[in-house]
Amino acid sequence: MGDRKVINVYLLGIGFMLIFTAFTTCGNIEQTVIRSLTNSSFSGSGYNSLAIIYGVFSASNLIAPSVVAVVGPKMSMVFSGVVYSGYVVSFSKPMTWSFYITSIFIGFAAAVLWTAQGNFLILNSDCTTINRNTGIFWALLQSSMLFGNLYVYLQWRDITLISDHDRSTLFIVLFVISLVGTVILLALKNIKHLHHHSEINDPLLLDSRLFKEKAMSTLDQITSEFRSMLRLFCTKNMLLLSMPIAYSGGGVFGLLCINNQFRRTSAILLGVIVHFLAFYLIFLIIPGDAPKGGATSGHYEPYLSPRQDSTNNSYCVSSPSAALVSSFLLGLGDSCFNTQLYSILGILYPQQSGPAFAIFKFVQSISAAVAFGYSNYLVLSSQLLILTTFCFIGTLSFFIVEKIEDNASGLQDF
Repeated sequence: MGDRKVINVYLLGIGFMLIFTAFTTCGNIEQTVIRSLTNSSFSGSGYNSLAIIYGVFSASNLIAPSVVAVVGPKMSMVFSGVVYSGYVVSFSKPMTWSFYITSIFIGFAAAVLWTAQGNFLILNSDCTTINRNTGIFWALLQSSMLFGNLYVYLQWRDITLISDHDRSTLFIVLFVISLVGTVILLALKNIKHLHHHSEINDPLLLDSRLFKEKAMSTLDQITSEFRSMLRLFCTKNMLLLSMPIAYSGGGVFGLLCINNQFRRTSAILLGVIVHFLAFYLIFLIIPGDAPKGGATSGHYEPYLSPRQDSTNNSYCVSSPSAALVSSFLLGLGDSCFNTQLYSILGILYPQQSGPAFAIFKFVQSISAAVAFGYSNYLVLSSQLLILTTFCFIGTLSFFIVEKIEDNASGLQDF
């Protein structure tokens, strides 16, 4: 059974890596592609698309646990993967109506996908493997940022306008990659029948089995999951964890950590340190008014996308090396927060993993939407101040939750 679970985690990570190789590459270049269109009838905006996606994503997290409870985590992820593939292929022949409709669909699919992913990861973990499995998954997922973006950089670095042929070729290739990732998710194995009586004392395994083996009607499941999420959201621990969740990102640091409180604390502290270093470096090398007025490339980190017409000088001379160092520090810090949040959520809410991870993505998507909004109006120093403040408050909130649960013997060293 242990081998089957490990295989499931690797398949999950590879499937997500391929799906998000396509989707992330698409999101990063979509505004550039739209500006290069020769079709004068197209009037869509990449920024509007992202706003729709995050708006629908946020709202859909309220019903995502019910969908996952009824359909099951595996088929929920497969359904979402198909929707992601449809969004990507729509860029091969862009039309305004299909562009915005697929944006709505993918917002809903994203909520279902990430809720199902968190649920499935918990089902394939126990108290001794949750941190390792989280690290494996995020290491594979975050490698998706490399492959598609590297191809685009090598092929299009000297191109200002993208031809219809180049655009169609790229997005068809990305579509195929996304479909392959979805097919890999179909290979995931259901582990509910693999539990043995000897493992009944493990709380994660016990609660996972109870979650999967509930005999409830469809309507009862939908109602129960929705009420469970609302109740969970109002608990003290989840309200406190909402602060670091709002600040969190993704990464690979979990590979280096075993699952105990000292290591979780060390990981979070490392994340704080490297993020502060990254913020300071960004403050030095990027002009203060660079983000104001909107990013030109549609990246997910608006404050790292300087405008071409920025008039303020940076404190230090900008260079690709400095930008890469700051990006590495941001990724490392993100990884520290994200993997440890997955770990503590998996331990605190094993029986309520669907609602817990729906809240996780709900808070993240709300904070991302707010960041997209203020990035068009605030100068770099103001944005970095907001991030620094949330980093401090989020870290403090995380430690409070650990202290509360440690006193209650809820979190122990395994």
